[in-house]
Amino acid sequence: MNKSKIILLIVLIAGIALAIVYRDQFNEAEIKSWFDQLGVFAPILFIAVYAIATVFFLPGSIITLAGGALFGPVWGTFYNLTGATIGATLAFLVSRYLASDWVKDKTGGKLKRIIEGVESEGWRFVAFTRLVPLFPFNVLNYALGLTRIKLSHYILTSYICMIPGGFAYTYLGYAGREAATGGEGMIQKGLLALALVAVVAFLPRLMGKLRQKPMISIPKLKQRMDSGENILVLDVRTADDFIGEQKHIAEATNVPLEDLTGRLTDLERYMESPIVIVCRTDKRSAKAAQLLARNGFADVHVAKGGMTDWLKNNYPVE
Repeated sequence: MNKSKIILLIVLIAGIALAIVYRDQFNEAEIKSWFDQLGVFAPILFIAVYAIATVFFLPGSIITLAGGALFGPVWGTFYNLTGATIGATLAFLVSRYLASDWVKDKTGGKLKRIIEGVESEGWRFVAFTRLVPLFPFNVLNYALGLTRIKLSHYILTSYICMIPGGFAYTYLGYAGREAATGGEGMIQKGLLALALVAVVAFLPRLMGKLRQKPMISIPKLKQRMDSGENILVLDVRTADDFIGEQKHIAEATNVPLEDLTGRLTDLERYMESPIVIVCRTDKRSAKAAQLLARNGFADVHVAKGGMTDWLKNNYPVE
């Protein structure tokens, strides 16, 4: 690493350290008081502050709320998204060209998942992670810099896919200001703000449904297994059912649906690998498939008919 890179890395680490030390003093009221004094220069400085805060891991949610309170829902959303995207781009470039070793140390096991996701899905993975917060926003910006995604794809996808959350929380900040100052229609605005936040909170479930792959028939599953394909057969029945009357597929891994959320880290190595979910029939399998897709697993299928169809085809069990 050359001298200039070392200096920039020291500045970056020092800035992050200061941000962590003083983050408790970084609140919406102080931000608003400061920007009210700036007049026409407020938007430019606001965007710059948002960008710098993103680089230094400061909480973007506070700035987003402040943007709504300061500039209203429309301009506030524009300034918030512009600042967040510039900051995300700066973090991306720092990671790619200046501090790759440091980013690798800080992101740890998350980095492999992100690299595999980008290699498998490209900009679609970036879109998914912007819409569904699988990873902390500031960490993700640095981690994506170590992938092979094009900078232009990263910037455009980030900006567009941050719009839903950005608008919802900007409007929430605006509604909060209206409530605090007794503005007209504050009840309606408050209800609309809550509705927008609820829609954003529902996005992970919606994205999970959209990412879920088509069902696969039992004969097709058997064919793929016999061909030696690296595929995880995930049986989500209870442990008793797994060894019960219907028995189970020899190569299957048993993780009961009720335990699946707590076992996701055990399955991380299959994030980009084919997963076929098996149950007695399809109902529990569909719930499991949606849960996995919602948490970033990219190639999840339900075995149509489950163990019932497996036995009808006289395939071997254990």
